[in-house]
Amino acid sequence: MVALWLIAMMPVIVLAEVKSSQAMPNIIVILADDLGYGDLGSYGSKTIATPRIDQLAEQGLRFTQFYAAAPVCTPSRAGLLTGRYPARMGIEHVFMYDSHDGMPQSEITIAEQLKQAGYHTGMVGKWHLGHLDRYMPWNQGFDEFYGVPFSNDMANFFFYENQQILHEPIDQRYLTRRYTEKSIDYIKRHAGRPFFLYLAHSMPHVPLYVSPEFEGQSKAGLYGDVVQELDWSTGQLIDTLRDLKVLDNTLIVFTSDNGPWLAMGDHGGSAGSLRDGKGTTFEGGQRVPGLVSWPNKIRSGRVDDSVVSLVDLMPTFSALAGVPLPADRIIDGNSLVGLLTGEQAHSSQQFFYLESDTSRVGAYRDGDWKLKLPRDGYPQMFEPLLRLGYYAHDVMLFNLKDDPFEKNNVAAAHPDRVANMQRVINAVDKAMLDDRPRELYMRSTASDRKGYGSLFARAGGLLVLMLILAGGVVYGLVQLVKKLFKRYLQGPSS
Repeated sequence: MVALWLIAMMPVIVLAEVKSSQAMPNIIVILADDLGYGDLGSYGSKTIATPRIDQLAEQGLRFTQFYAAAPVCTPSRAGLLTGRYPARMGIEHVFMYDSHDGMPQSEITIAEQLKQAGYHTGMVGKWHLGHLDRYMPWNQGFDEFYGVPFSNDMANFFFYENQQILHEPIDQRYLTRRYTEKSIDYIKRHAGRPFFLYLAHSMPHVPLYVSPEFEGQSKAGLYGDVVQELDWSTGQLIDTLRDLKVLDNTLIVFTSDNGPWLAMGDHGGSAGSLRDGKGTTFEGGQRVPGLVSWPNKIRSGRVDDSVVSLVDLMPTFSALAGVPLPADRIIDGNSLVGLLTGEQAHSSQQFFYLESDTSRVGAYRDGDWKLKLPRDGYPQMFEPLLRLGYYAHDVMLFNLKDDPFEKNNVAAAHPDRVANMQRVINAVDKAMLDDRPRELYMRSTASDRKGYGSLFARAGGLLVLMLILAGGVVYGLVQLVKKLFKRYLQGPSS
């Protein structure tokens, strides 16, 4: 009887599974590299045309206070995928091409979460969370990978197709196009079931390259051309989803891993009117564009000023897929499902800004208030020339509602608030330091030169001798020239 009942109920069970599968949205995260808050038309750019990216805002939601997880790329990407501040993982800066470390395998990524709900998971583009096999995407929940292991300015820059390295030089002029074509191919092959696609562009990180047809097309030079090709790429994905009739139930996020690299001059982007850029804990370093489209659920044309960040994506996608968050670790992000659908306000208005070279908390936002800790560095008078954001300053307190551009330091007028926020920072710093497994090596350790002392001594002695000889030769030549010149002035002897 039980067997007969199961046979009779099978169509109902299958139909329920299909409906459940159809209810879960496809998810696409498009991550630009070093794109600034002011580099899109929907965020005020007058020189870069981005109509297809702006379309996501017009048909969905534009966040005005969306934050990267860190002011540089490796830790920011780690925060995006895990929902955790990268300081908890021991990630302090950027993994170099010679680093033997990577994001710990014990971390649980969006891909691993969504696979539990039956999603197919794919990644195209820049990984930058460790280039050795054990740290690569195929060991962090991704079913497919086509892309590069780290930034486009690093050595040993090759494509991977799944676990196979393609030993051929990359023509970076066609990098964005190749990513786009691979993303479209992935969407076409997996549109019949829920899928998660993480498209992490290499651009507009320097060096800048653009396809010939986009060269000279913007009013912002090569940088603008590159961003306009990213806009074209986004439009290609949107059109593919529409042609396959899956656009309405696809959640698309477009954002950036950190603020613009201002030190690169006209090859860097713009933070708009925000202060400073990449590498800093001022707003320009971590506040980035954040656009979300999901036609089935998100009302068109919404603008939201909630404080949200990349670490909120993993909890959000997990909630949409009905997958519980890991219970054995702290997840710093919060689900944005209610906020996206308009059913409820965001529950948290706090954010911790991590320094780019230590993983320590450098600033803390609590509602409208932001405390920025004092920092050593070069005199601020050099900043207009260097544009690195590492100048020295005292403790700073800003009210971002009244002063979003961080021009007026009001710390002296609010000593109690400064002290209270400082205590919160100290507690969070300690908790994250205690939580992380160990400090990771972001690049290879220095070479051991012990035993080279005698060689260095001989080389140094030889160098000193050569300098003395060279000085003697120069001195002799000068004396000879002076003697000849003196004879010339005296004229021929009588």
